[in-house]
Amino acid sequence: MALKDVSVLLVEDDPVFRRVVASFLDSRGALVTEADDGVQGLDCFKRQNFDVVLADLSMPNLGGLDMLREMYRLDPAMPSIVISGNNVMADVVEALRIGASDYLVKPVADLYIIEQSIRQSLGSMGAQSSELQDMDELSRVELEENLRLLEQNTEAAKHIQKELFPASQVLYPKVRIDYSLYKNDGISAFFIDSTMADSDHLILYMAHFHPEDNRAAFASVLLRSFVNHKLKAYRNGVSTTVVEPFNMLSYLNERIVKSGLEITVDIVYLTVELKHYRASVSQAGHGLRCYLRNDKGLTPLALPDALQLGLLDWGKPSSQFRSLLPGEKLCIATSDPAHKQMLLGDRFDGLVCSDGVLAGGYVQASF
Repeated sequence: MALKDVSVLLVEDDPVFRRVVASFLDSRGALVTEADDGVQGLDCFKRQNFDVVLADLSMPNLGGLDMLREMYRLDPAMPSIVISGNNVMADVVEALRIGASDYLVKPVADLYIIEQSIRQSLGSMGAQSSELQDMDELSRVELEENLRLLEQNTEAAKHIQKELFPASQVLYPKVRIDYSLYKNDGISAFFIDSTMADSDHLILYMAHFHPEDNRAAFASVLLRSFVNHKLKAYRNGVSTTVVEPFNMLSYLNERIVKSGLEITVDIVYLTVELKHYRASVSQAGHGLRCYLRNDKGLTPLALPDALQLGLLDWGKPSSQFRSLLPGEKLCIATSDPAHKQMLLGDRFDGLVCSDGVLAGGYVQASF
């Protein structure tokens, strides 16, 4: 059977829907444990190892998002799928941000969609099957239908993008991330993100979306979800792409083209191996630059222009490897001289709406 011996924790407060899904998964060979709220689900998770968690978002006692946060604290590599009738866009983003592999919307018209999502979330399971050769493909028909609302709804787009941006300063055990991004209206065409792939690898990127409209909010969600998928694959020992900037940009271009969003992206994507402070940097497009910063100022890395992501005839990103000297910082910035002066002045304000500053900005990693 397709899901033979796959252990599934199904956390759902609707007894009818829970029984329907559990019976279907049983028929497909899965070993299903049922829980009717977040407290019971978390208790089951602590007592037993599961291959995947299916969770509702809106539940009594302990909601699905809070339950997943605690589960990921206990096991960061755990695959999870959110199934919910709650179509609030912030919940979609937060589920992805926490690390959910997929987001399905009730009513689920075809229960085989759940099976497909489980198989993809498990990464290497079923990889020999021809229809699952590309295990990185996001199963997100319902997710795309929800997020496409952002193209027409400016207020929803503003809210979603605000939820995605981090605080102006993010502290990791060996790294501090500071940034300022300036926008002149409700939607920022620029996006930044960072994370630790593990204790020794920092990931940092900055992107600029074209055209500069509501699709930038949609693109921010997709870009974050694409990176999250490769991050989970890395933590599960399936793929190292997320810490390989050259390969990561190749992967992102393929996904952006397939998204059908008709956007292009300038991006600088870098990783730093923190044991030896060795940086790997790749760039697509020409609107952003990566710099080394020391007591002498900013020194641009010699990365030639490359085609933007999102083009069918896209070539290859430009890349460079660099060993960092003590005290050196890595920065990504737009080309406006005023932005670079504010960076050198250590002006880090997070995401700012301002008519007096050109759209764009900068991000800095200090070690």
